[in-house]
Amino acid sequence: IASRALGWNYGVSEANWSASAGGESAFLAFDPDNPRYVLGGSYLGTIEALDVESKASTNIMAAPIQYLGRDASDMKYRYNWNAPIIWSKHEANTFYHAAQVLLKTQDMGKTWKEVSPDLTKNEKAKQGKGGGPYTNEAVGAENYGTISYVIESPQEAGVIWVGTDDGLVQLTKDGGATWQNVTPKGLTECLVNAIDISPHDPATAYIATTRYKFNDKTPSLYKTTNYGKTWRNISKGIPDGAYTRVVREDTERKGLLIAGTETGVYISWNDGAAWQPLQLNLPVTPINDLIIAHDDVIFATSGRSFWVLDDLELLRQYEGEKETVQLFQPADVTLVSGGSPLDGNSSDGTNSLYGVNPATGAVLYYQLPELEKEAIVELEIKNEKGELVRRITSEKDENFQAYDGGPPAKPTLGKSKGLNRFVWDLRYPIMAGAPRAYIEGSYRRHKVIPGKYSITLKAGDKSATTSLEIKPNPIYETTMADYEAYHEFMQAGETAFDEMHVLVNQLYQAKEQAASLLSKLPKGDKYKAIHEAGKELVKNITAWDEDMIQRKSKAYDDVENYPNKFTANYLFVINHAESAIPKINQPTRDRKAELDADWVKLKTRGTQLGQEAIPAFNKLLWDAGVGAVWMQD
Repeated sequence: IASRALGWNYGVSEANWSASAGGESAFLAFDPDNPRYVLGGSYLGTIEALDVESKASTNIMAAPIQYLGRDASDMKYRYNWNAPIIWSKHEANTFYHAAQVLLKTQDMGKTWKEVSPDLTKNEKAKQGKGGGPYTNEAVGAENYGTISYVIESPQEAGVIWVGTDDGLVQLTKDGGATWQNVTPKGLTECLVNAIDISPHDPATAYIATTRYKFNDKTPSLYKTTNYGKTWRNISKGIPDGAYTRVVREDTERKGLLIAGTETGVYISWNDGAAWQPLQLNLPVTPINDLIIAHDDVIFATSGRSFWVLDDLELLRQYEGEKETVQLFQPADVTLVSGGSPLDGNSSDGTNSLYGVNPATGAVLYYQLPELEKEAIVELEIKNEKGELVRRITSEKDENFQAYDGGPPAKPTLGKSKGLNRFVWDLRYPIMAGAPRAYIEGSYRRHKVIPGKYSITLKAGDKSATTSLEIKPNPIYETTMADYEAYHEFMQAGETAFDEMHVLVNQLYQAKEQAASLLSKLPKGDKYKAIHEAGKELVKNITAWDEDMIQRKSKAYDDVENYPNKFTANYLFVINHAESAIPKINQPTRDRKAELDADWVKLKTRGTQLGQEAIPAFNKLLWDAGVGAVWMQD
């Protein structure tokens, strides 16, 4: 399943699933550099090799025997319901499949060989028919005395750890030629549900064990730093009842551990010396497994769902609350299409209808001390040239007017004490609207192009600076030249559009002032020249404004009766040019060139009104001592 739905989707649905090998239980294994073939299993040792491209598979059981109904003691191979299957990082074309012995294939299952003795306790008294004495569970889900987990050392070839469902931990350092029982001293009969090898030290490993089948729900995590010669229990802080299923160490921050339990997720920043909940918005559900990859934490739940924690970088940097301004290093961002409910300032990534996409912008976390009520928090983003890309503050625009067909409000920063979250949408500032005039289109400027950006947070007299890298989408067929040409085109169009509406709004306000002043000015010869000049000014501004803006439109369908005017047509071209893949066709460039030529004429008229006609009218007003018309900046 995809972890993000692309296109214009906001979340992951059944459309993002694809069938893989095996059945409802056991593991999947494949070469990540060549994922065409996937080995997948099911109960009783069933395993197949799936060709993902042809969507056809080959059955490759090591011992194709009909085991249904047999006692476990009569089976050649006893497989766990979740029989491990892993791919070898160190040996080409090598996979392992675990029963009570470890099986190995190097030819996609054409042949198998045993590379271990029976690694379980092999207690025959516990290998009868499962589910008895009343109902025989014949499909193999209840086999006991099996290997429950296998992991190959990512650092050292030939080093493999094995855990069993009857409480043993076994280790080989020579690819299976010899094995050592390295079970923690005093470990009672239990299920070794998961093993993790430290990415920072090949001699360090962690195990998660559980005894819930014995009605013992005590958490039980262990750590070794010497290949299992000695172990220590690291479960302190995880409450009784939250029995443990998996523990992993972060790939970047040594000693940062994340554990999955029967009731949710726990985190330790000090290598298991203490734990605290990391539940966030995750429902209370058993966490069967987890993996730390791509700077995310991916949880597999007993509810048969995947949950992804995208903000692992924050956890890596977090060192408790500090009485200062702290801007955390954000994760790199890849330019993608689509959206997410997490694009806003909400951190609730839940939806009852689909799996929520990760945020599509730059997720920025910052920590603040207690601030004065009047203090302003400000975020400045600059490109590699030092040019200002975006400035965002905690100040709300009190003059903002929301209306149909207008721009959205500018985003604002939170300024609460402690941790704050803001998602920059990667865009340049919102373009100006023409208040109360409905224009069908988006006022959002285009997204920035790949590169490195600096981010500075200011709060009161304190500041903090960090960097952000925005990466090109690797699945787009684009070059930096494409992005740069796209940026140049979009920036020119958006700048011109902003200029248009600024001038429109200035002249419209001046016209309204002039009309209001004329309505209050007495009649008579004393003010005759002012009335005549004022009416002419209002008429000329109105004519120009009507060429620029369709003010009669108040809704989408009004265009049927009130045709779009210049800025609506210009905005359409800008919106048409903006695409996820930054390529602009020639007709779009030609149409913008036509409109730019028209804008030269319209701008000349508008500028003349603002710089000549209004000052001339103002001189008449000043000479008569009745005030002036002013143009807003």
